[in-house]
Amino acid sequence: MAKYSKGAGGGGARMGAAILAVGAAAAAFPVLAQDAEVGELVVTGTRGQPRTVIDSPTPIDVISAAELERTGRAGAFQALQTLVPSFNLPARAGGGTSTVIATGGLRGLNPDQTLVLVNGKRRHKTSLINSVSSLYNGSVPADLDLIPVSGIDRIEVLRDGAAAQYGSDAIAGVINIMLKKNKGGQLAVTYGENFDRGDGDLLQVQGDYGLEFGDSGFLKLFFNTKDQALSNRAVPVASNIQIYPRIGGQPDPRELTVDRSRITRNYGVLPQWGVNVGFNGSYQAGAAELYSFGTYSKRVSDLPFTFRAPNSVNALPQVYPEGFRPNLVIDEKDYELALGARGETAGWSWDVSTTYGRNRAEENVAESINASLGPSSPTSFYVGALESSEWVNSLDVTRGFQLSEASDLQVSFGLQHRRETYEVEAGEPASYAAGLYVIPAGQPFAGQRPATGAQAAPGFQPSDASKSSRNNYAAYAELGWNVSDRFFLGAAARYEDYDDASGDTLVGKVNARYDLTEWLGVRGAISTGFRAPGLAQQNYAASSSQFRQVGGVLTLLQIKTLRVGSPEAIALGAEPLQPEESTNYSVGVTLQPLPSLNVTVDAYQIEVDGRIAITSTLTGTAVSNILIANGLSGDLSAQYYTNAIDTRTRGVDVVATWRNDLGAYGNLRWSLGYNWNETKITGVIPNPPELTALGSGFVLFDRLSRGNLTEAFPKSKVSANANYELDRWTVNLRATRYGGFTVWQNIPANDRSFGPKWITDLEVGFDVNDQVNVAVGANNLFNVYPSPNGTFNANLGSGQYPGTSPFGFTGGFYYARLQYSF
Repeated sequence: MAKYSKGAGGGGARMGAAILAVGAAAAAFPVLAQDAEVGELVVTGTRGQPRTVIDSPTPIDVISAAELERTGRAGAFQALQTLVPSFNLPARAGGGTSTVIATGGLRGLNPDQTLVLVNGKRRHKTSLINSVSSLYNGSVPADLDLIPVSGIDRIEVLRDGAAAQYGSDAIAGVINIMLKKNKGGQLAVTYGENFDRGDGDLLQVQGDYGLEFGDSGFLKLFFNTKDQALSNRAVPVASNIQIYPRIGGQPDPRELTVDRSRITRNYGVLPQWGVNVGFNGSYQAGAAELYSFGTYSKRVSDLPFTFRAPNSVNALPQVYPEGFRPNLVIDEKDYELALGARGETAGWSWDVSTTYGRNRAEENVAESINASLGPSSPTSFYVGALESSEWVNSLDVTRGFQLSEASDLQVSFGLQHRRETYEVEAGEPASYAAGLYVIPAGQPFAGQRPATGAQAAPGFQPSDASKSSRNNYAAYAELGWNVSDRFFLGAAARYEDYDDASGDTLVGKVNARYDLTEWLGVRGAISTGFRAPGLAQQNYAASSSQFRQVGGVLTLLQIKTLRVGSPEAIALGAEPLQPEESTNYSVGVTLQPLPSLNVTVDAYQIEVDGRIAITSTLTGTAVSNILIANGLSGDLSAQYYTNAIDTRTRGVDVVATWRNDLGAYGNLRWSLGYNWNETKITGVIPNPPELTALGSGFVLFDRLSRGNLTEAFPKSKVSANANYELDRWTVNLRATRYGGFTVWQNIPANDRSFGPKWITDLEVGFDVNDQVNVAVGANNLFNVYPSPNGTFNANLGSGQYPGTSPFGFTGGFYYARLQYSF
């Protein structure tokens, strides 16, 4: 007999309980769900219908808290990189705010094309923008690392277009984080460091505690702290590189004694300290259940920039005779609070909620200088701040109807209002001032003018500062029809209206599943989607020091990211940003030939039109003249965000799990996951007339930018895992193969290719007693590095490893964990 439910089925990315249902969804990815039994019920991508993971009509990865713990990783993002084959989290070797949020993408798309939920409610985005990194440039996603890992019960990753169900951003899928509810708790301390140099020390302390009150109330509290030290894989600057200005045409004697390892570029994991706290609770008050959850985080990220040698016009000898290394500190405060109630009226289950989230990042740079102000310049500056917020109000209603003994229908609908804000706050005047200082006679670089603004991080100027906001109104409807015991049909439609230039849109989705036999099923879906441009993409403006290939030479440029609506951006061809539009196709099979063996295969194609991307770096006299005419420095290069390209992504996910009960010899669980993913650019907008008029040398979206979207990620990923339990012992062994990738440059001869690598992780745990567990482990057990066949920059002592490696470039990491349960 088919089963139906009157329950709201969770909560919602598009609204309340509805969304939780989809987010909790099925689990086509048992490689992640090693602690889930084959017959475990999960909520599917349609409301109210509990199904086993193998019976889901939509592919979903389910990651348990135990799986997160056994990775030994520093946060939820890092764990997803290890556990989800279709998720990519490249390492970062510097890159300003891009390094801090270090976000990953699902199915080859950008991080902000995946919607993040907590308990089924939309999670607010960070205020930091991927503004410097070559990968995911311009994306502004939610930051999972600001959610306490100790409070996570499981993570459910919906690998399918879901904008019609959950709203804007769900082009690639949905990540839904379900918080713990259980009584009791744990306290755990983890410490580790890198094999090679004993650097990159990581100390984590986390815990949770749950209690019940009344007949049906609970409160779960949780926290975690993180203290990450620097790791650096740069080599000492070559001995033939000049560090000091010449004296009378002769080398400075200090060249022979300078510590060249001290002046290398920092090339590895950067220091970070943070604390996250949160709660999850509910209470039955009469006919309604009242619930609430929230998090608060403080995170301080330390970003040491490239060393400025004394042999530089900006290293004024009166202030920095031995050179200096600017240090940018980003101080973030982040919180989110959700309040809601759910119940049942006249057979209809309802969920009404309000959620408010805010992220503020203040930036300060120390050991710096605005050399254009001369030796009297300050050496530390307040650079400015970024702040964003989201307020979401949702109503979700659902009900199941029994149509016949073998058929039922779930009817769901809802409304949502979302208000977003974004602010860029200017820095102190000295951080961006353009002074008139000229190097005096008798000194190196006499007669030259130093660069303007604070070194490494010029402050946000008053012209960069802005406040923006918008409202979004949405309505959705969804049907889930079990036509028979074997056949399921689902359909959803969603209308959204933005009160800014993003306008309104109507998107839809249909999906189906048919069980050919008791052990073989087929499933598929077609959907349309959209992603409105982020307020940050529309309004962010800042200057930064970035390395770019200019004429085949790695050059440090001062690059200005222009606000899309600014006069200077318009003069270079910028137009108002429009929503990205997508069409998703997926088809798959599920197999369960044995009760303990699950296999799923899902193929997909995602077409995205009008993807928002950063332009090429626009530099030269013609660009300088435009910047000068608008009151900016002529020493700057420029870039801005635009709907630059159309793409088509194709891929396939294969997942298999097999559980063996060995009786007196314990339990053994095997899992295998495979993802192949390829993105091609199907269209690029032509140069705008304003840019064409500047000359033939300007390309709006150059070869380097195209390669960052299509070639800079591995096209394949294999994850094999074995988990063995015997009495008090647990052994977890995982091997992951990352495919090769290529970093394109504008000059093909400068391309860098990196071959595939196998990375092995191992953890051994032992239960000392019922309450105490100890574990030791190693990530990258065999200390594998990326292929060292990249471009090496002897001036900086860096570049021998790719800064976009999917498994990092700091070698093996070992750790130990002590855990107490109560």
